[in-house]
Amino acid sequence: MTKEIYRADHVGSLLRPSELKKARRQFEDEKITLEELRTVEDKAIANAVQKQKEAGLKAVTDGEYRRAWWHFDFLEGLKGVEGSDTGGGIAFKERQTKSRAIQVTGKVDFDGHREIEFFKYLQEQAGDIVAKYAIPSPSMLHFRGEIDKDIYPDEEEFFNDLAAAYKKVLQGFYDAGCRYLQLDDTSWGYFCSDEEKQKLIDKGQDPEYLKEKYLEVLNKAVDGRPEDFKITMHICRGNFRSTWISSGGYEPVAEILFGRLNIDGFFLEYDSDRAGGFEPLRHVNRKDLVIVLGLVTSKNGELENPEDIKARISEAAQYVPLEQLALSPQCGFASTEEGNVLTEEEQWQKLKYVVDTAADVWK
Repeated sequence: MTKEIYRADHVGSLLRPSELKKARRQFEDEKITLEELRTVEDKAIANAVQKQKEAGLKAVTDGEYRRAWWHFDFLEGLKGVEGSDTGGGIAFKERQTKSRAIQVTGKVDFDGHREIEFFKYLQEQAGDIVAKYAIPSPSMLHFRGEIDKDIYPDEEEFFNDLAAAYKKVLQGFYDAGCRYLQLDDTSWGYFCSDEEKQKLIDKGQDPEYLKEKYLEVLNKAVDGRPEDFKITMHICRGNFRSTWISSGGYEPVAEILFGRLNIDGFFLEYDSDRAGGFEPLRHVNRKDLVIVLGLVTSKNGELENPEDIKARISEAAQYVPLEQLALSPQCGFASTEEGNVLTEEEQWQKLKYVVDTAADVWK
């Protein structure tokens, strides 16, 4: 595989089908075994992959069907990280998630991860279609995690270990056959919001320092990756039950991300005015950097006017050449297992709509 541009793409998470939700509840209630749950997951993933193929997508995901959260499940699989049902949840506009938190209780490292095996199953189902896998960005462990200062009295050591661990993570996925990996990150969306930046400052954090450290960790992690290993990043302002957290255009992070982060592309949320305009895209200074415009909302089932979407793509092309652009939903359909407020049928219609609209634009 080469680092091909998929003009129609998607962020990855999908609404959990009812039989999968039922099986997860049964497993939590100890009514079925882990092996029985995995069987249900396998069947649901195989069906979801087929649905994505039918929609015309060139890269397919497992819908994150084996996770409850888009980030915690994966991060808890790293050495030195533990999860707990505490923390009070994450506050969104008008809604709050169930309680969950992660703690760094030992030296952070990577010595294998169950999700690499999950990827292998996805790849089997994908067949001759590219299997795309999404994991949380390393930034999210620092941004969401509580770090034991007895373990890491020097934060610089933590960041060094985090970068080294993720370098091993990326190599592990590559060795398993992964050639398209997406890093999901909400921290950069927070840095775009004056309100959320103030909350960080009130907690004793320096947003400008964090931006530089997160950039450093990311670049260390991806440095030296194989030429045929495509790595992108999805930046989100929050997505839970069709609600959100932060607002603000990309200008505060545009130069550092588009100009200095050494990855292959960005999935950018652009389905509402909360994301601002396309002017920050002027900082894209590489001809090989792909910008995937998240112009189609995943928060409801209504299909956008295709002419409006095409007009916005043309507007973005004033800052980035059309050949470097692509189209996708602004986020996944289920960042947590609860999912957004739309039906599965509407979800599949959305993905087919993205494929059809992209085909009209990039003929």
